[in-house]
Amino acid sequence: MEKIEFLTKNFGKYDVKSISDYKRIGGFTALEKAVEMGAESVCALLAEAKIRGRGGAEYDVGRKWSQAREVVGDNKIIICNADEGETTTFKDRELIKNDPFNLIEAMIIAGYVIGATEGFIYMRAEYACYRPILLNAIAEAKEYGYLGDNILNTGFNFNIKLYSGAGAYVCGEGTALIRSIEGKAGRPRMKPPFIKQSGAFARPTCLNNVESLSIVPHLILDDKKVYMSNVHDISVGTKLVSVAGNVNNPGVFEIPFGVAVREIIYDLAGGVQGNRKISLIQFGGASGKIATDAILDTPYTYQDLRAAGVMVGSGGILVIDERTSVLDFLRMNQDFFHEESCGQCTPCREGNLHIKIILEKLAKGEATQKDVEMMKKIARVMSMSSLCGLGETAQNTLMSAMKLFPEIFEVGGDD
Repeated sequence: MEKIEFLTKNFGKYDVKSISDYKRIGGFTALEKAVEMGAESVCALLAEAKIRGRGGAEYDVGRKWSQAREVVGDNKIIICNADEGETTTFKDRELIKNDPFNLIEAMIIAGYVIGATEGFIYMRAEYACYRPILLNAIAEAKEYGYLGDNILNTGFNFNIKLYSGAGAYVCGEGTALIRSIEGKAGRPRMKPPFIKQSGAFARPTCLNNVESLSIVPHLILDDKKVYMSNVHDISVGTKLVSVAGNVNNPGVFEIPFGVAVREIIYDLAGGVQGNRKISLIQFGGASGKIATDAILDTPYTYQDLRAAGVMVGSGGILVIDERTSVLDFLRMNQDFFHEESCGQCTPCREGNLHIKIILEKLAKGEATQKDVEMMKKIARVMSMSSLCGLGETAQNTLMSAMKLFPEIFEVGGDD
């Protein structure tokens, strides 16, 4: 498969500790061009490119920025979600590590477009080793006049602060992340009000994932429209995917939408260890659905994966070979959600606990048909009534396994 470099084209091309070296390769020319274009034109460009949020929710970025721009309010905020707590997902880490100034430039462009005065980067605690990289990038951007007052003599004032989370998976959810920034317990809240109207510190807020933001400077400078030349319905351009599990070459790869899943796993990730048979593939992290190897020839696009019963989600692809049983994988996945549930709402708190208990009974051969039916019922209730996305999607893996591997859940007895 031919190597693609659009979002990753700066990787290894400059000293990530030096803003002058970033400028040498064209750094901050996208910001200058964005100012020349004007905010509305930037939003129109994002809408034309059909960029869908790369954090898992898949919300249209152009639409999000346009909506945030239209909100009336002082001291708007831009937040970069660098929590990346979804298992099997480590693409944002590579963007922070290899191209930090591009992320800072993207946030400044976002601030300019929606009329924000302040930006926050919320980075997961486990990425503490990358804090110096971002802190240096922020400091140098301020020293060179790209942060602070009257940026590029436009009257635009904007600053960025870096926050570290406390390692809670639920803080990847927007409202929980905001509460954490505010110094409160990182727990989600009900919506409305939506964060675009009342987010961090009750100020209008626009929140984007690292990858979603990082695309913007490259897109603004893409005069030949290389990115938009690769079109598959709603799937346009390229995507960063994180491949992990029982593969020979785990890592982060930039792919054009439309390549087959087989090419990602066998060409880029080097195939399955020991040429073993694939037991299952999970897409989009712990909250993602699973598939068998029948999905290998499916094109990697939003619509094709959805039709096959899975989703792009966070871009994670976890390959599990025949050495791990499906049931053991489900138990491991459920242990994660039982541990990470914040406990605020009953469906998620109690649901994750009881499904964990039933899966343990199933593994011991002690589960009854009534247990299996109860597990299905709990999973449905969680998906419909949990407060946030954690509880709503925690049982995606289980429910897809029940469809793909019904024999695992065939037990005797009703008591």
